[in-house]
Amino acid sequence: MKKPIIRENIKIEKIVGGGQGLGKLTSGKKIFTWNALKDEVVNITLTKKKTSLEEGIATEIKESSKDRITPKDPDSYLSTSPWQILDWQKENALKASLIHDSLKLNQVELNQPISMFSNNKPYNYRNKIEFSFFWDKDEDQLFLAFFKRGSHNKIKVGQTSLAKDEINQAAKQILELLRKKKVAGFSLKTLLIRSNQNREVVAQLYIKDLDALQISEEDFKNLNIRGLEVVYSDPKSPASVITKRIRSFGKTNLEDKILNINFSYSIEGFFQINLPVYEEALKNIKKFIDPTKKTVDLYSGVGTIGLCVSKGDTELVEINKSAVLEMKNNIKKLKLKAKAILASAEDATNYITNNCNLIVDPPRAGLHKNVINKINEVLPDRVIYLSCNPDTQSRDVKLLENNYKIEFIKGYNFFPRTPHIECLMVLKRIN
Repeated sequence: MKKPIIRENIKIEKIVGGGQGLGKLTSGKKIFTWNALKDEVVNITLTKKKTSLEEGIATEIKESSKDRITPKDPDSYLSTSPWQILDWQKENALKASLIHDSLKLNQVELNQPISMFSNNKPYNYRNKIEFSFFWDKDEDQLFLAFFKRGSHNKIKVGQTSLAKDEINQAAKQILELLRKKKVAGFSLKTLLIRSNQNREVVAQLYIKDLDALQISEEDFKNLNIRGLEVVYSDPKSPASVITKRIRSFGKTNLEDKILNINFSYSIEGFFQINLPVYEEALKNIKKFIDPTKKTVDLYSGVGTIGLCVSKGDTELVEINKSAVLEMKNNIKKLKLKAKAILASAEDATNYITNNCNLIVDPPRAGLHKNVINKINEVLPDRVIYLSCNPDTQSRDVKLLENNYKIEFIKGYNFFPRTPHIECLMVLKRIN
């Protein structure tokens, strides 16, 4: 085993958009580190060494920030939620500041303050968690696990403070069942668990060996959950992909209400993780929807934005086949005037017109250039832009600045105790 490289007495200048602390070596080279806050002096164990920069984890805090607090999950917070070390109120202020920094970096003019909405629930908010498994040779026992940050190694856990209580309870029960059946750790891949606002729980167990275990109806009933599905996943793939559905118990779909609209979704389907905060974003979006115009929702996922904020004609564009299928099912159940379109946003720009409410919620890469060009060509009155990456959002807004100005901006803390930021910008046509 190689001796770890440690950079000593590094002063942290600031927290950057990705969530890491930024420092500089004597040479001037930048070093990015987890487990460090602004103004702290730390020793950093390297996880990555490049010519232009280095990355690592602060393993010794020489001078601590007054904003540092004790993490709730001391063994696993770096894997799941590295900002557990940061004072809660400071987290919200920092996220608003990072949005501002992104706009400034891209030279986007802003004449209003940025606020960050949070429902003041920093823990037990996630309605979906995916656990890995770990076999502890010393204890000769199976455990739930997460991957260590920056490593392929695992760390065993009993639960996570981010998850809703019913998810942690279900995970514990399923683990006990697997232990009882003496299932080998190498036969298991992951355990996906979801819950809805009624505290109903469904689980999906991904196994790498078709003969790994047999679960009976009685086993399932003892778990006290809504549904369970056992899935074979090709061991050659590191991801939890469904190769073959082996057996299901109970009901493996869930139903939830968003702004009093009922949605149904599968356990592996896309759905929002933190619904109370998501609803607040939708309420703000709804204020800018003109009911006399059709609504076009690009990068629509399962369509929750467009279907919740628009009562008129709605066109929802999504590239993921399973998401479009769920969207169609929900449109049919809800009897809405909406159309689900299977296409990439860049290939569906013809749906963008001058007379539409345009909603975009792209992945982290931001808007495709075809979408930006079409917006600048046809000039819809407003562009409602929800983003999970303020850096690419600010870049895109800069490309629209000749025709649009920021009418409304707000951040949302969808994922407390993590660096992830959601930002809503409503762009109003200048002329």
